Amino acid sequence: MSAAVETYHLRREYPTKAGTAGRTALAGVDLTVREGEVHGLLGPNGAGKTTLVRILATVLTPTSGRALVLGRDVTEHTRRVRAEVGVVFGGERGLYTRLSARQNLEFWAAMYHVRRRDARVRCATLLERVGLDDRADEPVERLSRGMKQRLHLARGMVHDPRVLFLDEPTSGMDPVAARAFRRLITGLRAEGRTVLLTTHDMAEAEAVCDQVSVIDHGSLVLSGRPALIGRRLRTVDTVEFRPPPGAPDLLTELRGRPGVHEVTGPTPAGEWCVVPRDEAALADVLTWLVQHQVTSLRTCRPSLEEVYLRTIAGGTDSEKAADEVAR
Repeated sequence: MSAAVETYHLRREYPTKAGTAGRTALAGVDLTVREGEVHGLLGPNGAGKTTLVRILATVLTPTSGRALVLGRDVTEHTRRVRAEVGVVFGGERGLYTRLSARQNLEFWAAMYHVRRRDARVRCATLLERVGLDDRADEPVERLSRGMKQRLHLARGMVHDPRVLFLDEPTSGMDPVAARAFRRLITGLRAEGRTVLLTTHDMAEAEAVCDQVSVIDHGSLVLSGRPALIGRRLRTVDTVEFRPPPGAPDLLTELRGRPGVHEVTGPTPAGEWCVVPRDEAALADVLTWLVQHQVTSLRTCRPSLEEVYLRTIAGGTDSEKAADEVAR
């Protein structure tokens, strides 16, 4: 597949008051997003995610470096790029709350120079697709947060873009609304559209993303498939188990074994998790649990959340992490 998004040594610096150093939002980011994939961009607040999206959407210009969307430089071919991308931000930015959902879409269709006859059909189709056809003529101020965010997605697609930038699209949604929105993202990929999704939600990234990149302090820490990142950064599986009834000392004894790093729990389902120190200790833990009549157990690879916390929270050296994932 060819690249839908490419950045090369991309930097963005924000000047501050005279006599003080500027703030570096992006510090030489090299990123590739393939056509037709959902690519997750993870990082804490202030990491540079939104700045990167704004540059790709031609809202900001980079201080140095290059950014290409569908092979076109975002600073040299701004109008061509804008015609091919849709941008969806969280909150109510870009929506006129006193207008209806339909009127909002028709307004934005006009802004993108979509012919009026085509716009009516396209807006009706999009409202049905995002599940707002029965609320299409209500003022936006009466819609729930989840409905507004679905309207945002429809707005971002009103000119039929090939590439979509979704910046924290499910922030503040309840779990049911967020799950429905993720299904819409999956549908975009099935159509062959490219999606760059910024998020704090680890479960969201694992559920919908083909590739994930982690950014921190303006630098790209690592990129790869969610499962690959987890496998590379921690080769030792964890063990989840349910203690047998009538074994009150089992957890205390398990914590005292030399190969055990930590034991956590219980979960709402009554399970505990043990983290071995290395592969040899994993085998010892499994043998010990079976010898102590623990029959309900399983080994698990680390989740993307564990990898994220290890990498961003200082548990893993960034350069070493990137080298491990690249191998």
